[in-house]
Amino acid sequence: MTEYLPEGFLIGTADNRCSLQSYFTLNECMSAGKILEAPCIICDSRHNLIIDLGCMRGIIPREEGAIGIAEGTTKDIALISRVNKPVSFIVTDFRRKENGELYAVLSRRAAQEKCMREYLSSLTPGDIIPARVTHLESFGCFVDIGCGIPSLIPIDMISVSRISHPSDRFRVGQDIYAVVKSLENGRICLTHKELLGTWEQNAAMFEVGETVTGIVRSIEDYGIFVELTPNLAGLAELRSDVSVNSCASVYIKAIIPEKMKIKLIIVSASESAYCDNELKYFQTSGHIDRWLYSGSYSSKVIQTIF
Repeated sequence: MTEYLPEGFLIGTADNRCSLQSYFTLNECMSAGKILEAPCIICDSRHNLIIDLGCMRGIIPREEGAIGIAEGTTKDIALISRVNKPVSFIVTDFRRKENGELYAVLSRRAAQEKCMREYLSSLTPGDIIPARVTHLESFGCFVDIGCGIPSLIPIDMISVSRISHPSDRFRVGQDIYAVVKSLENGRICLTHKELLGTWEQNAAMFEVGETVTGIVRSIEDYGIFVELTPNLAGLAELRSDVSVNSCASVYIKAIIPEKMKIKLIIVSASESAYCDNELKYFQTSGHIDRWLYSGSYSSKVIQTIF
């Protein structure tokens, strides 16, 4: 399904470059209904998208810019925001300007409809898919799941370790993986935390007596929660020189599997200290029917059923 990846995945491929070489190669792609990618260089005053195909210019008429534009269910910001970014499209026609210059008529909407029909409609809850972060809101992370089609990962589905904003975990343009949580009325909702490992898998990366780095995620009356990995946090005693989102050096005092607890002692904390917060995925393909976060030694059951 390489044809239906998030926008930006195809643009640098040899096959895509060959398809944009000339009128003849573009015409062949039009006959085949092939999805291509090229950069959008202008969104004009009528919100038509101008595409640089290399061999000629292309135009995506406003109503062909995305599913829902013509119906009014998708806002024009979805078009404006594509400038200086790769755009997926299908070639639908060739025309000439008054001066005789040849240009291609393109449809991003048609590419998205094909992606929905031949790829996204076949997904089921539990399927793992690639995605690209497009923008971040306080309530969640919006991602491109194929040809510019958006989906949402709610903030509480991003990781087990609580964060104050999705920007604590993701950045715009980042390539990630996600799991299909539900499909309702043509909308696909995603989750992410199930790919970041169980409590036991994350705890196995640490040993009692180690001093490691972490991120302060919350300060409560009874202690300070320090994130060791996105799906694992420990509790340290209160101290006054620590703030939320600061990096901390922590001594691992105890690991208690039956209670899913890690006891920490904060050695030092700094706003500028180095902390490796890159995502570590334990699974990036296939399907999940059930994900059990809680360990085999724990009486508490924390799970996701797809």
